[in-house]
Amino acid sequence: MSEITDQYGTQRVNDLYRRGTLDGDPPDFPVSYDDLRTAAHEAMSWQGRAYVSGGAGSDETFERGQDFSAWRIVPRMLRDVESRDLSTTVLGQDLPVPVALTPLGIQSLLHERAEYATAEAAADVGVPTVLSSLSSTPMEEVADVLGSTPKWFQFYWSSDEHIARSFLTRAEDAGYDAIVVTVDAPILGWRERLIERGYYPFLEGDGVANYFSDPAFRDRLDAPPEEDTEAAVEEFLDIFGDASLTWDDLAFVREQTDLPIVVKGILDPRDAELAVEHGVDAIGVSTHGGRQVDGSITAIEALPEIADAVGDDVDITFDSGVRRAADAYKAIALGADLVMLGRPYAYGLAAGGADGVRTVLRNLLAEFDLTMGLSGREAVADIGLDAVRHESTLVPERSGRR
Repeated sequence: MSEITDQYGTQRVNDLYRRGTLDGDPPDFPVSYDDLRTAAHEAMSWQGRAYVSGGAGSDETFERGQDFSAWRIVPRMLRDVESRDLSTTVLGQDLPVPVALTPLGIQSLLHERAEYATAEAAADVGVPTVLSSLSSTPMEEVADVLGSTPKWFQFYWSSDEHIARSFLTRAEDAGYDAIVVTVDAPILGWRERLIERGYYPFLEGDGVANYFSDPAFRDRLDAPPEEDTEAAVEEFLDIFGDASLTWDDLAFVREQTDLPIVVKGILDPRDAELAVEHGVDAIGVSTHGGRQVDGSITAIEALPEIADAVGDDVDITFDSGVRRAADAYKAIALGADLVMLGRPYAYGLAAGGADGVRTVLRNLLAEFDLTMGLSGREAVADIGLDAVRHESTLVPERSGRR
């Protein structure tokens, strides 16, 4: 059940101040993103650090993707923001907050309780969650922990049609509310931190719980994964992903499920328009966290043009580079209906399991609530393009006066 209430940010800040000042009880986890990342790196194995840190190639897209500073928030005053409403509606579903957890694979590299811990925290705080196909925990078990919390399933398209169909059926049967088709990873990007160590976690059987538990996948094996893990991993590598897919193949997903479909990984408005033409329900603007194409346009750079191209035809989700509440606020102002949080909650998980994720979510939502109120917006629906201004428009014209 959600803890989000009117004045949530004020309540959160006052609670932290009282605990620290009156009880001598400072926060259990770092508040700033940089300090949280440091704490998480100290807690993680080198494998976890190699998998989560950085992006593709030289990290150019990863680094630039975190910089939202070209857009500036424009606060408005005396607009009665005593009561703030953080709720929104996406894919026809009422959501308590405009922030969700983006799909993050192989969470066992970050914490021994993996997706169980993340799901517990998300359910406690009421934050929608997208589960990765590459989770360390079967999708049905995560759905049970999330309960009534809004939940979507991220679909990596297998080259085996039977497995692809099975995943979609399982997700719908387990109670997921939407299918997120990730289209920006038909092949893996050049990830130097993993390559230089020769480390690929799937070869050790990590992140394949949904495959090892899938009846269609198990039918391909001569022996169950429990008896011959190495052979099962090799089979997984053979069927994971399909680089031959085209827009027309989306019809297959539509035929297999009645759930809304989100296409995630869009950076070009032409692809956004094609997605609309092929009947998707939402578009996910994303660079895959900067982990695929080094030197590409960033998600925040792509968002305004994509939002302009599709208008109100479909909902828009946004991820990649979101580190603070101000980033989420700016993305919503530029056209996103739902903002996905990635590395901050990953680092919260690594630093403290469910408690770490719970703290990250409470703090980010508190900061978002305060940012919204201090900027003169009473509700998420009030955060439009007039709530931000690009730095290029802030340079004053010369008046000719001396």
